[in-house]
Amino acid sequence: MLRLGVNVDLVAVMRADGRGKEPNPVAAAVQAEVGGADGIVATLREDRRYLTERDIALLKEVVTTHFNLRVAAKEEMVKRAVAVQPDMVTLIPALAQGVVPPAGVDVVAAVEAMTELVAGLRGSNVVVTVRIEPEVRQVKAAAQVGVDYVELNTTQLALAQDLNAQSEQLEKLRAAALAANKLGLGVSVAGGLNYQNVREVAKIVQIEEVNVGHALLCRALLVGLAQAVRDMAVVLRESAPQGNGR
Repeated sequence: MLRLGVNVDLVAVMRADGRGKEPNPVAAAVQAEVGGADGIVATLREDRRYLTERDIALLKEVVTTHFNLRVAAKEEMVKRAVAVQPDMVTLIPALAQGVVPPAGVDVVAAVEAMTELVAGLRGSNVVVTVRIEPEVRQVKAAAQVGVDYVELNTTQLALAQDLNAQSEQLEKLRAAALAANKLGLGVSVAGGLNYQNVREVAKIVQIEEVNVGHALLCRALLVGLAQAVRDMAVVLRESAPQGNGR
């Protein structure tokens, strides 16, 4: 069954904007699990601008489903991730501003360095994912460096302004997901997905996990986070073909 990961990064952004202690991203993670989330996704930035070391430690303690920690593909951040021991680590580009990486890691251009980072994580019994653009060449490079999963970046799909552009991006996703599956990699997707555009993405049989943040929090303002997660889970169940995933 297609899994839903809930990204709590934007909860921490709201907290920082308010310069207080609320809203609490750890409490949001609990509510997301109450609503049926299959996992929690959180990003530890190099500058600790939003989520803090304490947040990450608390998430590690309270998440009862699956904890996916995103960190920059750098030695310092990988060491920190190993110390936390989440269920999964997703390697992403370094973040200068904002929360969501604008693009994926260029694994093709950094095979040697990425191989070392991935080996360090896998040697610590951590499942490794790398966020990449939905390009077959990046998928092949990801397999070469030894990751377990790829997270295909759907930002360009979310930004597509017409049906032709959307169809083009969906075809890229299908090709990349198929290539990953043939190479023995698990496949997740993230980046600008909402209750509308996720429907077509969920139909791609090789995709195992959908990670969503912004759209869930927007809906949560109206119905609460637990219900927003339930609503997204229903969309995924209705859209996904039977028996998708590994």
